[in-house]
Amino acid sequence: MARRLIAALAAVVATGGVITAVTLTAEAAPAATDAMGAALQRDLGLNAEQARTRLAAEDRAAQADKSLRKQLAGRFGGTWYDAGRGKLVVAVTDSAAAGTARSAGADALVVSRTEAQLDALKAKLDANAATSPRTVPAWYVDLPSNKIVLKSRGSALAAARSFVAASGVPADAVSVEASDEAPRKLIDVVGGNAYYIGSGTRCSVGFSVGGGFITAGHCGRSGATTTQPSGSFAGSSFPGNDYAWVRVAAGNTPIGAVNNYSGGRVTVSGSTDAPVGSSICRSGSTTGWHCGTIAARNSSVTYPEGTITGLIRTNVCAEPGDSGGSAISGSQAQGVTSGGSGNCTSGGTTYFQPVNEILQAYGLTLVTNGGGTPTTPPTTPPSGSCTGPAYTGSLASGGSAIQPSNSYYQSTVSGTHRGCLSGPAGTDFDLALQKWNGSAWAAVASGTTPSNVETVNYSGTAGYYRWQVQAYSGSGSYTLRTNRP
Repeated sequence: MARRLIAALAAVVATGGVITAVTLTAEAAPAATDAMGAALQRDLGLNAEQARTRLAAEDRAAQADKSLRKQLAGRFGGTWYDAGRGKLVVAVTDSAAAGTARSAGADALVVSRTEAQLDALKAKLDANAATSPRTVPAWYVDLPSNKIVLKSRGSALAAARSFVAASGVPADAVSVEASDEAPRKLIDVVGGNAYYIGSGTRCSVGFSVGGGFITAGHCGRSGATTTQPSGSFAGSSFPGNDYAWVRVAAGNTPIGAVNNYSGGRVTVSGSTDAPVGSSICRSGSTTGWHCGTIAARNSSVTYPEGTITGLIRTNVCAEPGDSGGSAISGSQAQGVTSGGSGNCTSGGTTYFQPVNEILQAYGLTLVTNGGGTPTTPPTTPPSGSCTGPAYTGSLASGGSAIQPSNSYYQSTVSGTHRGCLSGPAGTDFDLALQKWNGSAWAAVASGTTPSNVETVNYSGTAGYYRWQVQAYSGSGSYTLRTNRP
């Protein structure tokens, strides 16, 4: 799906080069493919123009979400897409942060807990998953309510509340809701295209990666062989997680696209997370191509085999035979089908293992742009682009570091400053060049693509400079190679 986006950047630079305002405007509404437009119309009750308008608005919301997460940091309470108003809503913990969100064109809601605090509370429930009642099928972070939502079957709500208390989570941070969900893994499945495990168990290709594809972990254990395409499971994790990757044999060509079951393919352009409330479409060979919306991220769900954490919860329908398949928002890969409840006649709930977590876990790169010969982003900057000193370090997600060696360097002449950053595969590491303006460090150039690789070039005058490396998403070791005038 073709998209063009102009980012009009209004920046006020403070100490450390922090951007304080970003406004995003659409140059042209993206045209939904016939297959995606038809599915959105069928499943979300939209007409063709409404589908195009929604996809354009969601594209802008995803870009704004990425910028605001960086700006608001410890005051960030999460985001979600309000389909009724066609706007991104940002939860924040103070009025100043609300102003920053509104200046970026989003709505703001002041809440008491940050997204990180909600995730920490949910982690306590995850840590005690083995003691959760059998009547509790799922729990997840619900950003609009600023709480954890915990589902409980039947009338056993008291047992669910006891589980919350025993996990050390405050009662006022959890909403216990009655539910008839009975999730099961969708083992008999093909998502995008079918593949077969061992003597004939069928699952589906999630997304192509360099050397193979990712899929659901419950489809096969490490070492299990596959046919159509031929290969073997190079890694698998289930329960706890529900992800795996299959290394395919020579002669199989990974394609950066998803089967839309209407005689065509949807191009995969990347894996930027779509905000809660965004539309999402799933591909599976049992029920074909179906769409819905993202209800929550960081959801936990309990199958008979155990609890899976960190999933995407949606109202997309699925049935046995759809496991492992692709879930995509616009052209951005979101997850692979894990399991759920209900069906595509009466509707249901389906959970997806996030793509970026799988890529990071196995050090994989997504195949993008329709495929053929893989066109994945490089894991290192182009050869020869930076030939000077190399600096290394390790960052946790959200952390940053100053190079060289937490200091700076002086350039006595005008010329080009160049930095080439390489972070772990599957992460989003950013790079900025800062210059001393006499009273503070100000950012003069930056690389902020949703990739683990950034290259920054800046033609500057004599002065004092330094590089800032930031782990926007994901963690691990990085290498920064630089050149100076």
